[in-house]
Amino acid sequence: MLFWISGALTSFCVSYYLQKKIDSDFFAIIDSYDKPKSFFKNQSLVKFQETWFYHDHFENLSNPDIEYLSNFEKKYDINLWELAINERIFYRFNNVYKFSDDEILSVLEHECKLFENILTKINPDFLIMSEPTLHQQDLLYKMCKKTGTKTLLRTSLNTTRCAISENPRKLDLDIDLNTVQSSNRSFDDLLTYRKSINSFDKIKDYRGNFKVSNVELLKSSLKFLSSENQHIKTHYTHRGRTKLDVLKDESTKKLAKKRRSSFMENNLETEIEHNEKFIYFPLGVDEERNLLIAAPYYTNQIEVIRHIVKSLPIGYVLYVKENPAQNIRYWRDIDEYKEIMDIPNVRLFHPDVSAESLFQKCSLVITIGGSSGLDAAFYQKPSIVFTDLGYTALPSVSLVDNITDLPRIIRESLQKEVSSDDLDKYLKIVHDNSFDFDNLGFEKNYNSFFYHDGHYLSVEIQESKMSQFLKENQVVLERLSSEYEKKITDHKR
Repeated sequence: MLFWISGALTSFCVSYYLQKKIDSDFFAIIDSYDKPKSFFKNQSLVKFQETWFYHDHFENLSNPDIEYLSNFEKKYDINLWELAINERIFYRFNNVYKFSDDEILSVLEHECKLFENILTKINPDFLIMSEPTLHQQDLLYKMCKKTGTKTLLRTSLNTTRCAISENPRKLDLDIDLNTVQSSNRSFDDLLTYRKSINSFDKIKDYRGNFKVSNVELLKSSLKFLSSENQHIKTHYTHRGRTKLDVLKDESTKKLAKKRRSSFMENNLETEIEHNEKFIYFPLGVDEERNLLIAAPYYTNQIEVIRHIVKSLPIGYVLYVKENPAQNIRYWRDIDEYKEIMDIPNVRLFHPDVSAESLFQKCSLVITIGGSSGLDAAFYQKPSIVFTDLGYTALPSVSLVDNITDLPRIIRESLQKEVSSDDLDKYLKIVHDNSFDFDNLGFEKNYNSFFYHDGHYLSVEIQESKMSQFLKENQVVLERLSSEYEKKITDHKR
């Protein structure tokens, strides 16, 4: 078994309990900062036959071997520039360093060779990791899919339930609603159930409490300022990140956030017109996997909005709402808000406007790749998505394969009715093939326990402290590792 282990410690915790259940050789690729690296290098809690430290393999980022990369793309059927352009470190979201084309291609070359060597050497039966959020994780995931290694992704289906799946946000089965017996829940019953597990308040709470402790911010800032800045030399992801540049960038972002908040308060709409027919498009959070990896060709949300408006039937307005979670990304540039507001037949709403009110009053929901398309069904509204998600099994959900089909899909979707039986059956399938795991809550736990509330990841981890964390979270981690054990057993059959 090959584990991808990073600052998100869930995979390491799983490996600790899984080794007690399964007789297997464990290997690990570790993507960490230098200080936690010493823990992974010397720890005795999990016996790994061999470990590879990801950031040890990126010297001489120049003169990429174009022939090798070209052959690699053909061998694994992977578009490397797609991964690169959507990597937040390489482009768009990096404010302190601009990577050259050769540097980007050299990073990809080193990664491809590293992962090829590992897969050839150990030929793993299983890859265990969370859903890919960075290009290097997605690259390894796709290579394993191509070479036959079973990929066991911990994928969140909602805020309280997860599944171990070979594909992000989807179950490992072909969903046929006709094979399931409905329990005849009404829409009121279904909405009550949705609210009991719903993302709205839980994600809002998580985002609202992530990196907000001023005490931990002060502690992490002092650690950062007093520590030697080795990562600028050892981690390509930190190129150009001098202490001065980091502090300048962070200060600039915080000041910009205040200006942007003020602009939104004064300019974004807050009142829904009662007699206006509208289609609802909730913005996704920039710089996250839902766009960059799950929908790689729809990352320019302003352009997507233009496509939608071009496709609207006369008589409908497009309501666009800022995502409250964009707060952790310091909101968007004011120019982006102005650009959206300048598009004819579009109304831009403040993030505090009730999403529930918009679901209740809209005629249709369009989302690139978030959960809003599923949420729409609970309010008896059809939806359109731009990436294949598990809930596309619902007849009320349409998938856009070609952007030129959007006008037709919108018109057809507006005629669709949502069936409570279909939704009930889908939820039953999800529940029967998933398990309780509060992924956001667990992330909050280890960020608080190890990482100064998420402010600072370059910390020394003591084995005794990790042992304490594993013991305190034994119940939930035993249950999670048992789900991996079940999935591995199913695959071995």
